[in-house]
Parts: sequence; structure tokens; C-alpha cells
Amino acid sequence: MVDRIFDSGAPGVYAGLMVTTQADAPRARYRSRPGRRAVVVASLDDLRGPAEGTVELPLWLFWSSPDRAFDLADPDSRRWLYQTVLREASRPEDLAAYLDRDTLTALWPDLHLPDGVRQAWEDQHPALRAAVAAA
Repeated sequence: MVDRIFDSGAPGVYAGLMVTTQADAPRARYRSRPGRRAVVVASLDDLRGPAEGTVELPLWLFWSSPDRAFDLADPDSRRWLYQTVLREASRPEDLAAYLDRDTLTALWPDLHLPDGVRQAWEDQHPALRAAVAAA
């Protein structure tokens, strides 16, 4: 759709064309936030991260606190780690390094995630959708 912006005569205002387009719906629904697409691993078996102990996330995944360590024995800390990695990962390698398949499946129904992240993962991995239905 093309609309014309008219010159109002005010300094710095000029006539020009304004082009508006519809957002690409399939891409838009897989966003972790505006401007950032959700990243999903091809197989849940690729998730070989730690299932116990303490995990320290790199700065590019968790920058909002000087303490980037998460205790996997603490349910709240474990859930926070998984939500952060799922939301902030920009490469499948980040997901594989910090997430564990069985832990992800168990936590999935209780994770608070952007709609685009949840939908992308459930579309790629129906077992996660089944985990929600079973909960």
C-alpha cells in the first residue's frame, strides 16, 4: 500500500511516498522480542547441557546482574536459567551448551516465555506441547 505524505510548508517537511507493508506473519510469530527471532534446536537430543551443579552464563546471554551463576538444585534458579537461555540465545550452540533435554521437558509447562519462543519450540518439538497438555 502506498500513501502520499503531503508537504505542509513547514521547515523540514517534504513531500514523499510512504510505503506500508504487512508484517510477515510466519516470521513475526517466532520472535523472542521485536527484532530478534527465536532460536530452536533441530532435535531435543542436541540439548546436552548440565542437569546439576552451578551454571554461569556468559555475558551475551545474561547481562543484567553481576552474578551470572544459577544453582540447578534450586527450582526458581533453574527455571530462571532456562527462561533466560530460551529467550536470549542467538545460536543453537548456546542452547545445546546450557540446556538439558529432560530438564527442559520437565520445566516446559511452568516456563514463562514470549509467545513466539513458546510457539517456535512447540511447533518444532511436539513433545513439549504434549508436556503442557499432560500438566
